[in-house]
Amino acid sequence: MENFLSGAVALASLAVGLFFFRFWWKSRDRFFLYFAVSFWLEAVNRSYLVLGGEMREDFPVYYSIRLVSYGLILLAIWDKNRPPRRAGGDS
Repeated sequence: MENFLSGAVALASLAVGLFFFRFWWKSRDRFFLYFAVSFWLEAVNRSYLVLGGEMREDFPVYYSIRLVSYGLILLAIWDKNRPPRRAGGDS
């Protein structure tokens, strides 16, 4: 049952990634691209967890992938909310 639920989470993450990718394709806003890549990383992470066999979720490689994935979400939020740059500098 645990493998089934992990597979469902992987499929949902893949679908959400495609959803954000579609928004990026229309708007070309990096925010949506960062979110799409983040959810695709989570889908790959969950799929590898299910298909990996002996590997357990508490191995560092899984947390490293999740750290990168959540870091992309934080980067997207920071990038979207930073003040715009001035054209021409401060002189």
